[in-house]
Amino acid sequence: MIKTDVVIIGTGPAGFTAAIYCARANMLPIVLEGHEPGGQLTTTTDVDNFPGFPDGISGPVLMENMRNQAKRFGAQFLQTMAIKAKLNTRPFIIDLENGEQIEAQTVIISTGASAKYLGLAHEKELIGKGVSACATCDGFFYKDKIVHVAGGGDTAIEEATFLAKFASQVYLIHRRDKLRASKPMQQRIFNHPKIEIIWNTIIKELKFDNQGLNGLLVENTQTKETTVRKTDGFFLGIGHQPNTAFLDNQITLNEQGFIVTQNGPCTNIPGVFAAGDVQDPYYRQAISAAGSGCMSAIKAEKYLEEHGRI
Repeated sequence: MIKTDVVIIGTGPAGFTAAIYCARANMLPIVLEGHEPGGQLTTTTDVDNFPGFPDGISGPVLMENMRNQAKRFGAQFLQTMAIKAKLNTRPFIIDLENGEQIEAQTVIISTGASAKYLGLAHEKELIGKGVSACATCDGFFYKDKIVHVAGGGDTAIEEATFLAKFASQVYLIHRRDKLRASKPMQQRIFNHPKIEIIWNTIIKELKFDNQGLNGLLVENTQTKETTVRKTDGFFLGIGHQPNTAFLDNQITLNEQGFIVTQNGPCTNIPGVFAAGDVQDPYYRQAISAAGSGCMSAIKAEKYLEEHGRI
């Protein structure tokens, strides 16, 4: 049994920042890195909106820097993932994939949310090369270019509207003849001069060369006619899935499955905190995730001061 003041489940900007603050507070944090150390930013080539890097920085380098900083202050990293959490009593028990267990006085959950993909061939390997699931992160790179967005819900409308600030033309591809988005969201694009909806259409194949994505093979669901649409970028607007399955419904979630927090990072269980995209369906930015990681660490330290160790 491994014992610690705080276990941080997950990495990314939230988990790494929490680790930095916890380690500096002498809480000797243990960080579970899981199968994708560094989170979604490790699949991002350039990060231009993280403060302190006027020339930008690559996502993997930013995550490695954060990890090294936490490690310098004494954070311990385990290359395994949590498969089960027992949160009904403190100290909390975390079962690990490698067969070990962690007994923790406090828990910070920063497991993130995975973008939903269509399951197309080469889809994930083209991330950062014309394919993206975050318009706010990558929209700037498509200034005066043609982009396509897949989806018909609020997420797709938000992506298309944001991209229209930069792109010369935005095409929203939807498989049905009506949108699922709320009425106010729909009104944003129906009369937008730079957004056109391609109805009753699905994406069948991604076209690319050694420079990256350059087209989409699409099919009309009614006529079965296929065409190739040239594009500079393709954005997934079909939502995100929070990584919370291992919690087994012990933590209060909202309708979309994101952890519900209050007073900053606090969950419904005292001593258990959540940071980053696993509790944030709206901002989903590296800087906001890092901020919530900081808050989680400070709250965890304060909780231990007030309640002591068991």
